[in-house]
Amino acid sequence: MNIKDIFAIEKKPLKGLLTVEWVILGYLVLTLLLVFFTYTKIQNPESLIWGRVRVVALTAAVWGVYRMYPCRFTLLCRVALQMLLLSWWYPDTYSLNRIFPNLDHLFASYEQQLFGCQPALLFSQAVTSPVFSELMYLGYVSYYPLIAAIAVYYFFKRYQEFNRTVFVILASFFIYYVIFIFLPVTGPQYYYLAAGMDNIANGIFPNVHDYFATHEESLPMAGYSDGMIYLSYLDTHTYGERPTAAFPSSHVGITTILLFLAWRAKSRPLFWSMVPFYVLMCLATVYIRAHYVIDVFGGWVSAVIIYLLLQWLWNMTKRSY
Repeated sequence: MNIKDIFAIEKKPLKGLLTVEWVILGYLVLTLLLVFFTYTKIQNPESLIWGRVRVVALTAAVWGVYRMYPCRFTLLCRVALQMLLLSWWYPDTYSLNRIFPNLDHLFASYEQQLFGCQPALLFSQAVTSPVFSELMYLGYVSYYPLIAAIAVYYFFKRYQEFNRTVFVILASFFIYYVIFIFLPVTGPQYYYLAAGMDNIANGIFPNVHDYFATHEESLPMAGYSDGMIYLSYLDTHTYGERPTAAFPSSHVGITTILLFLAWRAKSRPLFWSMVPFYVLMCLATVYIRAHYVIDVFGGWVSAVIIYLLLQWLWNMTKRSY
C-alpha cells in the first residue's frame, strides 16, 4: 500500500457503522441501563451518562468525516478513536463494579490453596535484580504498542482483513469489561493493602465487602523503583489504574489474542518479535502485583474462547449479507 492508496476515495464506501462501532454502542447501552437501574448507588452517575453522550458524539463526528471523504485514512481515524477511548472505558468499569461486593478474598484463597502461598507477594521479593525488574515493566508497558502493531500491520499489509481484525481486538476488550463489571476483583496490589499485609503473609484473607467503593489506595509498585521504565509506568499507573479488572487478566488475554492474529497474518517476523514481550507480559502481571496467578490462567483460557467466538460471529455476520 502506498500513500496514494491511503487517501484515495473509495469506490464503495461503507454507509453505516463499522461492526466494531455497533459493538461499542451495544456496550454503551448495556452499561447505561445499569447506570439507570443502580442510579442511587453509583457515585456521580451524571458524569457516566454525559461521558457516554460524548462517546456517541465523537463516534458520529468521525463517521461524518468519513462520509464526506471516504478513504482508508478516515476509516483508520474511526478505528483509532475507539482505541484511544479504551483509556476512558477502562476506569469506567470501576465506577460500575464497586457497587457490588468485592470478591478478592475468594480469589486469594483459591491462589493459596493452589500454590500454598501468594506468588504475587513473593515473586518480587525473591527476584530483586534491577535488570529483571525493568524487563518486567517493559513487558507490561508493551501492551498498547503491541495492539497498535497488529492493527497497523493489518492496515498496511492485509487491508481486506483490517475490519475483522479490529473487530476482534476491540470486541475482546468490551467482553472483558462486561466481566470486570459483574466480577469485581481488584488484584493483589489493592486487596493486599485493604486486607493487611500481616493477614496475607499468614494466609488469612478477610472479606473487605464494599471497601473499594470508597478506597482506591494501592501498595507501592514492586521492583526496582529507580528504573527508567518503572518511572515511566508510574505516571501511567497513577493516572489510569483503578481497583478493578483483575480476573481474568485482560493484559494476558488480549496479548494472547494478538498472538493469534499475528499467526493468522502469516508473518513469522511479526509473530516471533511479539513472543518475548508476551512472555514478559505474563510474568510481569504477577511480578508487579497487578494479578494473581489464577488471573493469568483465566487470561489464557478466556482468550481462546473469546477469539474463537468472535471469529465465528464475524463469519456468521458476513454470511448473512
